[in-house]
Formats: sequence, structure tokens, C-alpha cells
Amino acid sequence: MTQIRKGDVIVRDKELITSANFALLDHFGLSRRQINLEGLLALGLGVTGAVGIFVWVKDRYYQRWSHQRWHRQDNVLVALLALSVPLMIVLTEVIYTTLPAVGLLIGSFYGSVVGALVVLLLSLLIPLGLPTHELTFAAIAIGSLVGSIMAGFARSREELARVGIILGAVQAVVYAVAVGGANYTGFYSLMGMSLQQGLIGVGWGVIALGVSPYLEKMFDLITPIRLAELANPNRPLLKKLAQEAPGTFQHTQFVTTLAEAGARALNCNVELVRTGTLYHDIGKMHDPKAFIENQFGCPNKHTELNDPWMSAHLIRLHVTEGLVMARKAGLPSAVQAFIPEHQGTMLIAYFYHQACQWAQQQPEAVTVKEQDFRYKGPTPQSRETGIVMLADSCEAALRAMKQTDPADALRTVNQIFKTRWQDDQLVHSRLSREDLDTLAKVFVEVWQQVNHERIPYPQPIALMPRKSHLPRKL
Repeated sequence: MTQIRKGDVIVRDKELITSANFALLDHFGLSRRQINLEGLLALGLGVTGAVGIFVWVKDRYYQRWSHQRWHRQDNVLVALLALSVPLMIVLTEVIYTTLPAVGLLIGSFYGSVVGALVVLLLSLLIPLGLPTHELTFAAIAIGSLVGSIMAGFARSREELARVGIILGAVQAVVYAVAVGGANYTGFYSLMGMSLQQGLIGVGWGVIALGVSPYLEKMFDLITPIRLAELANPNRPLLKKLAQEAPGTFQHTQFVTTLAEAGARALNCNVELVRTGTLYHDIGKMHDPKAFIENQFGCPNKHTELNDPWMSAHLIRLHVTEGLVMARKAGLPSAVQAFIPEHQGTMLIAYFYHQACQWAQQQPEAVTVKEQDFRYKGPTPQSRETGIVMLADSCEAALRAMKQTDPADALRTVNQIFKTRWQDDQLVHSRLSREDLDTLAKVFVEVWQQVNHERIPYPQPIALMPRKSHLPRKL
């Protein structure tokens, strides 16, 4: 119970009113609370303007910067993170606001521009609707802004952890300079409060680091950090691919080299292309010997089958089995898309022509439907999966060319591209004819680098053993 005497001052002019002050003012009928229409109007206009700016930047520039599409779940995640900032201030104090963690998370998920924009808009809106200590909140806002920008460049959890430490240090320094410059407190008190600011900033960095993997999985995000982790050759699926289907693994490595170079030339999402290509043929582990690159001199399984329909079914099966494996491993949907889309609805030509030959020999007994020898699709729905389809199609042809002239290699690649284009495999990929010209040149350049000429070394000459000059006894 609070005791107060007549004449005591409950709250002074321009002093922050606490909940205890409000209780006393209400008790004596002095609060005279009323709706602040001007404040509500200003806050409403501010929120509307902030949302409008965010949507405009997202729709107009996000995909150009990040080479990624914005999905509905991204709106939900950003909204939840943004709302946590004022909610935490209401529940606790301004010093414990989640703004540092929000800056780190959005910056690492969506890039520096989106992260910095969200932090900046929140930093302008919060003071309009909630009581904040100006200098304290300014230190938090500046630290969060720096953290959000740096988080966009982080490519590992370790780098993100370092960004969290830098955020805390910036927050502490800004607070010390701002409060010290205003002469609000003594030196030791200032150092103590600055240290508290820094530790809280680092604490939010630790929390952001801990929750980021769960948010990435929950909202199906493809962040640079997550893609780098998935591309690690020690991941279970990739290790299993190297052990059980080594020929496919080597094929995948060359396709990845081609696709990465192509994605870089077309300014696409290189990290996504790299990771998607590494997983595009994991379904071949279901039956490695059904694919020529894994037979290593063993009898050809399809010769023993002697059934083009069954052979085509086995070849197609690597797509459906690959999707099953990818879902069990929890791969993002954007990475899973490379598994069916790199084959599209292409014709399995070898077995189709074999079936046609059978039909010519037995026209009454055999009916050949082209659809039975096509992959189920879909065709590539993005430039990234389109690039991988073309790289995968060119890999075998380029690998077979050892002493071929680059001009002949370019003609071969262009012929493969023409076949895919005329078969409507690239209709939804957003790849233009100019893009195909660029890709063809890049693929041939990569092929030349891989198949560079080597000096023909002579046979080693057998040398007579020399008598040892070492002493018999030391």
C-alpha cells in the first residue's frame, strides 16, 4: 500500500507516468483519461504508410535483389516478427524489445535491404504509439539496423553469431555516447548501463541464432545459410549418393559446375542452383544399376529386361523416388522442385524408338503411345530449374567430347537447346533465346576448362640403383 499526504506531488510535468502513478491519479479522480484522437490518427497513418512502403519495395525490388519469389508465408512471418516488437515493450520495458532479434532474423532470411527496411520502419513507428526512453530506444534501433544489414551477408551460423556480438557492441557504444553526451548519469553508472545494453543485444543475437533453423523449416525458407548447409557433401543424402551411385554422383558434380556458371552468367540464384543440382538425381539411388553411369562394365539391366516399356518405367521412377527421399529428408520445396522439373515432360527417346521398332515388326500386337515414354513433369517453372535441365541434357554430350573443336561443341549444345525449346520444355521457365545463347557459350567455356590439354609425358626410364653413400655405422 502506498501512503501519500496532502500536498505531495504524484507526478511532475513532462515526467513519465508509471502504472503506480496512474493508480494514484485514478484513486483521486485526477487522471481524466480520454482517447487521444490525434495520436491514434498519426499512428494509423504511420502504420498504413509503413505497410505501403514495405509492400512497394517487396513487389518492385525484392525478386530483383534476391532472385527469390515472395510467398504468403513470408508475409505471415514478417508480420509476426514485427508485431513482437511493440508487444514485448508493452509486456516488459523498452530495453527488452525484440527489435535486435527481428533485425537479425529478417536480414538473414530476406537480405539486408528488407531487414534494414523493417527495422527502420519499426523504429519510426514505435515512438508514435508507445512510451519509450528516446536515448535507450535510439541505441537499440541503431544496433538493430547495423545487425540487420550485416546479417544479410552471413553465410553460416557462425557468421550470424558474430553479427549478434557486433550488434551488442554497437548498441552499448551508441548508448554510452548518447547518454554520456547528455550528462544524464555518472561514469560508473553509465558503464554499467552500457554493459547491460550490450549484453541484452548479444542475448537477442543468441536467441535469433537458436530459433532461425526452426523458423526456416516451419516457413519453408531458402536462406543462403540453409542452402549452404544443405550443399555440404557430408549431408546424409549426398554421402549416400556418393557411396551407392558413384557414377551419378560424378555426373552431378559436372552438372553442378555447368549450372552454377550458367546461373552466375544470367544473374540467377547461384546458391539455390548449386543445392538443387546436387539433389536433382538422388532418386537414382533407388535402383543405381538402371542407369548406365553406375554399371561400370556390369551387364546392362535393360538388355536383360528386353522390355522398353518397363525400362522407361524404371528410368521415370528416379523422379518419384527422389521426391519421396527429399520429403523424408525435409528439403525445402524450392530444392525439391529441381527433381521433377529438370526432366520436365521430356521423351525417353532411346526406349521410345526401341518400342517403335518392335511395333514395326509386330504391328498388330504392339501399340506405342508416346505419352508412355515421357516424364510426368512439370516442365521447369523457374530460370534456375530451366538452367539445370539444360546443363543435365548437355553433360553427357560434352563429357563425350575429348578432342572436339570448341565450335563443334557449341553447335552440339545449341542443337540440344533447340530440341528442348521446340519440345516446349522451357515455355514456363522465363528463359529467353538470348539467355540460351549466353548459356551455350558458358557451358562450352566450362567444358574447355575441364578438358584442357595435357602434356604427353614420356615413359619413365628405369634407373640403375645407386650404391648407398650412407655409413654402415653411425
